Amino acid sequence: MSRFFAASESESESESSEGEDIPVVKPVAGKVAQAFTFSDDEEDTKRVVRSAKDKRYEEIRNIIKQLKNHKKIKDMSNVLSDFEDLGRAYDKAKKVVEKEGIPRFYLRALVELEDFVSECWEDREARKQLSKNNAKSLTTLRQKLKKYNRDFEQGISDYRENPDQDEEEEGSDDEERDSDEEEEDDDDDKDENDTQMIADFIKKPPPSKPNVSKFLKDGDEDSGDESDWGDESDESSELSSDDEKYGGNLALKFLKKTTEQEKAKKDAKKKEVKERKQTKKVDKAQDEDEGEWEQVKGGAPMIAEKPKMFGKDVEINHKVVCMKLIEIVAARGKKGTDRNEQINMLIELNSIASENNLGPAMEAKIMFNIAAALFDYNPNIATCMRAEMWERCIEFVLELLNLLITNKEISVGEDITEESEQLEVAPYLVRGCILTVVERMDEEFTKMLQGCDAHSTEYVERLRDEKKVCDIIDRLVVYLEGRSSNEELCRAYLKKIQHLYYKYEPVSPEGQKNSEEVMETLCRFIHTKDQTDRIRTNAILCQIYHHAIHDRWYQARDLMMMSHLQDTIHHSDVPLQILYNRAMVQLGLCAFRQGMIKDAHHCLVDIQSGGRAKELLAQGLLLQRQHERTPEQEKIEKRRQMPYHMHINLELLECVYLVSAMLMEIPYMAAHEFDARRRMISKNFHHVMRVSERNPLVGPPESMREHIVAASKAMKVGDWKACRDYAINEKMNKKVWDLFQNTAETCEMIVSKIQEESLRTYLFTYSSVYDSLSMDNMAEMFELPKATVHSIISKMIINEELMASLDEPTQTVVMHRTEPTRLQSLALQLAEKVATLVENNERIMEQKMGSFFTYQKQGGYQRQGDDRCQNWGQQGGFQGRGDRQNRGGAGGYQQYGRGDRNQNREGGRQGYQGNRGGQGGYQGNRDRQQNRGQRRDQRQY
Repeated sequence: MSRFFAASESESESESSEGEDIPVVKPVAGKVAQAFTFSDDEEDTKRVVRSAKDKRYEEIRNIIKQLKNHKKIKDMSNVLSDFEDLGRAYDKAKKVVEKEGIPRFYLRALVELEDFVSECWEDREARKQLSKNNAKSLTTLRQKLKKYNRDFEQGISDYRENPDQDEEEEGSDDEERDSDEEEEDDDDDKDENDTQMIADFIKKPPPSKPNVSKFLKDGDEDSGDESDWGDESDESSELSSDDEKYGGNLALKFLKKTTEQEKAKKDAKKKEVKERKQTKKVDKAQDEDEGEWEQVKGGAPMIAEKPKMFGKDVEINHKVVCMKLIEIVAARGKKGTDRNEQINMLIELNSIASENNLGPAMEAKIMFNIAAALFDYNPNIATCMRAEMWERCIEFVLELLNLLITNKEISVGEDITEESEQLEVAPYLVRGCILTVVERMDEEFTKMLQGCDAHSTEYVERLRDEKKVCDIIDRLVVYLEGRSSNEELCRAYLKKIQHLYYKYEPVSPEGQKNSEEVMETLCRFIHTKDQTDRIRTNAILCQIYHHAIHDRWYQARDLMMMSHLQDTIHHSDVPLQILYNRAMVQLGLCAFRQGMIKDAHHCLVDIQSGGRAKELLAQGLLLQRQHERTPEQEKIEKRRQMPYHMHINLELLECVYLVSAMLMEIPYMAAHEFDARRRMISKNFHHVMRVSERNPLVGPPESMREHIVAASKAMKVGDWKACRDYAINEKMNKKVWDLFQNTAETCEMIVSKIQEESLRTYLFTYSSVYDSLSMDNMAEMFELPKATVHSIISKMIINEELMASLDEPTQTVVMHRTEPTRLQSLALQLAEKVATLVENNERIMEQKMGSFFTYQKQGGYQRQGDDRCQNWGQQGGFQGRGDRQNRGGAGGYQQYGRGDRNQNREGGRQGYQGNRGGQGGYQGNRDRQQNRGQRRDQRQY
C-alpha cells in the first residue's frame, strides 16, 4: 500500500471532539485496496525472507510430492527422473544437512521408494506388462537406488526400527506450517491496518490554523477562542454528516454501487443451489430404497443383458442363420466391440444351428468364423494368447477337423466364393481353408512357448499341448491326402516335419514306423512335388538335422554337399538362414562324435568365430555396440526366437569347437614353431590362449574354457595324461560331456585323439634331440597300440612332416638331421625378411623413376618401369629375371632383375647403362649425355 495514505490513528482521535464518539466501521480490505490501487502499488510485490534451510527443505519436499504422484500411476521413467532430481537437491542442501543432520522426511522418502521398487520388481506379471521404456527405467532405478542407499544405511535402518518418530516430524512440519499461516495472518492484519489508516486519513479534518493565542492579550484570547471553536464546529458538523451517511468510510462514496438487477441474479443463484441440494437428497433416498450400486469392470463396455439371437416367432433356417452370422461378423474389428462376447454369440449361434439340424456345412461355416474370432481375440500380433483362449482354440480346431473328416461330402477351399457356397444340399461347398487354420494355430503355439518363462512350470504345462498339436497335424495330413493339391500337401508335410526333425528317438516304438523312414517319405514327396524352393530347402535342412542328431554322419554330409545350400543360403530369408545354422551346428557335433575332428572344426568355425552363436541360432538377443535396434526390429527378432526346448547348448558347442581346434592347432604350432609365415587355423582358439597367457597368476581351472586352455598347455609339452585329466573329469562331464547321447563312447574317442595328437606334438617338438626313437617306447609312453604308432609315424614321413626313416628289423625311427636347429631357423627367418625388404625397396625406387617407352626403327618396342624392362625386337627371345638365363636371339624380349644390372644383349656398355634391345634401344646415361651435346651443338649452329 502506498505511504501517501499512511496516518496515525491517535492523531485523528486527538483532533476529534471530546464529547462525541464517532463510530468507525471497519472497511472491507479487498474493496478498499481495489478502490485505492495505483500503478505504482501494483508493481510492489510482497517479499518474504526465508532461511537457507527452509528454501532447501521446501525444494526437497516438492520433489518428494511429485515422486509420490508418479509412484501412484507407476510412471517409472518420471520416478527415475524425480529420484535423480531428489539426489541433486540433497547435494545442494549438504551444508544445511551437515549442521542440522539428515532430515527424517528424506529418509522416509528413500524407504518408501525402496519398498515401492522391490514390490514392483517382485511382481513379474506386472513387469511383463510394462512398456520397454518403463521396464528399462525400473531396472536402472533399482540399481541406482541400491547404490545410493548405501550412504544412508544407518539412517534407513534406524527409521525402519522406529518409524513412529515420523509423527513427531509431522508435528514439527505442522508447527512450521502454522508459523507460515501466522505470518500470513500478520500480513492480513497489516493490510487491515493499511485500510484503517486510509479510513483515518479520510476522517481526518484539514489541518487547523496555528494557535497564536499565546501571543495575544487577555481580551483577545476569548474572541480568538470563540472564533476557533465556531469554525471547528461547522467543519465537524459537515464531516459528521458524511461519516454518519457512509458509516465512517468516505471511500464508499466513490465506489460503484450494486444495482437491483445484480441482487436479483444473486438471489436466483442461491435458489438454484438449494434446489440442487434437495434433488441430490431425493436421489440418495431413492438409491437407498432400490439397493446398492453394481461395480462395473474396466475395459470394453459390458452388455447388461444378453441380446436375444432370434425372436420367439422367427423360423430358424439357413437364410436367417447366415444373416445373423453376417451381422455378428460385421462387428469384427470395430471400435467398442467386445471380442469375448462376439465369440460367445458365435458359439451360441452354432448350438442353435445344430439344434435345428441345419446340416454339417452350416456348422463348419460357423466354426471357421469361431476359429477366426479366437485368433483375433488378441489384437497385438507380437504377443501370445491367454491360456484359456488357447485351450478353447485347440478344442474348436480339433472339433472342426473331426467334422470335416466324418462328413466327406463337405468340400472346403479358399477359392470358393460366398455366392457359390452350398450349405443346404450335399455336396456341400464351404468357403474356408483348414490348412491355414492349423498353420495359424501352430504359430500361436510357438508364440505361447516364446511368451512363457523357460524355467517355470507354465512352460512345461504349455509344452504338454504339443502332443495335441501333433495329433491335429496328423489328422490334417490324413484329411488332405487324396483330396487336396500337391502344394497343400507339401505345406502339411512340412508342418509335420517341423515337429519331428529335432526329436531324438533312440528306439522306435513297436508297431510304428521309424522316425527315419517317416522323414524319408515326407521329404521325398516334397523333393519331387514341391514347386517352391523354400519348402524344399526347409525339408532338406530338417532332414540333415535329423540325420545328424542320430549320428548318421555320412548321409547328413552327402545331403548337405549335394544340395549346394552353402552357396545360395545367403540369398534366403532369415528363418531359413537360422535353420541352416542349426543344421550346420548339429552336423559339426555329429562329426565330432564320429571322430572327424577336421570336419567338425570346419562346420563350427563360421558360427563360433564371430562370437554371435547365440544370435545366429536364434536363442537370444545380444547387445549391439554400433547401433541400437528399433522397437520394431526388436519385436521382429523376438518372434524369430526358438522355443527353449529346441535350443542347442552353447557351452557344449563352444567346448566341442575348442577341443577340435586344440587337436588341430597344437601339433601344427609345434611343427611350425620357427616359421615366420605361420597361418592360424582357429583365431578364436589363439585369442583364448593369448588371454590366458596375459594373466600374471594362473590358478586351477574352473570354467570350461580354462580347462581346455590347461589341456592345450599340457599337450604342447607332450604330457597327454595331464591333458586328458583336464579335458575329461567330473566337472567337465557334468557341464558338457553328459549332454551327448553316448557319453562313454565320446569320452573314449577324445582320449584316443589326445594320445595320437600328443604323440605327433612330441615328435615335432623333440625330433631334433634324438638320433633314433624306438616305436616300442613310444607305444608304451603314450599307451597306444604299436600298429597305431607305426601308422602315425609312417603318415608323418610320407607327408614330409618328419625327416626320418623306419628301420623295420629293429623297429626304430632313424632321424636324418635335415631339420634346422633353432639358430639356423632364426637365420633363415632373418634372410627371408631381408630379401623381402630389398625387393620392396627396389620396387619403390623403380616406381619413383617412372616408366619410359621407346620405339625401335626395326619395329621393336621397349618399356622400362615397374620391374619390367621389355624389348620386343624382330627376333624373338626371352631373358628371365630371377634365373638370368639367355633364351633367344638378339633384340628379343629381355627383362632384367635384381643382381643382373650389368647385362648387355648386344655387347654394349657395362653397369646400369645396358642396351635393352636392338639397334635403337635405350643406351644409358652416357648415350644421353652425348645426345644432349649433339643437340646443343645443333642449336648453336
